[in-house]
Amino acid sequence: MKRLLWMVLALWLPALGSHAGGDESGNGPLRNDYMVRYVVEDDFSFIRDMVIQGIADRGLKVNNVSHIGDMLERTGKDLGAGGKIYEHAEAIEFCSATVSRRMMEADPHNIVFCPYIVYIYQLPGEGRTWIAYRIPRGPASAASRSALRAVEELLQGIIGDAVGL
Repeated sequence: MKRLLWMVLALWLPALGSHAGGDESGNGPLRNDYMVRYVVEDDFSFIRDMVIQGIADRGLKVNNVSHIGDMLERTGKDLGAGGKIYEHAEAIEFCSATVSRRMMEADPHNIVFCPYIVYIYQLPGEGRTWIAYRIPRGPASAASRSALRAVEELLQGIIGDAVGL
């Protein structure tokens, strides 16, 4: 029943006015040399739950949720730091035995790309939610490039499902 509810909500997401994009115009993800970001006009908690559901739907388990925004808020006062950086900010860590094994068989040094992390955050005063990940890039071997491409496709798929792309 819970899964059915998530599926219905995922289908309604585009109809509720959500748009995913990487820039102010909503034209696709914003990509640079080290990360990919998406922005949606949706609630942080909803998007976080959709990312977690997308991970579970692939038979994967969340290893850890880092509450980055809470940590910065808590420690900022002790450090005499300035204002609030995030309204909400979390990092969702997970792994895939299949994808990770392929990645590390291609090059054992690719261990640095595991676990995979999806970052979800909201900036103060914005109603938008950002979803991001680091681009997995490694050594130049064809096998390694192919394995890292599979990692990025997994991340893109999870985020795409979460934001209705």
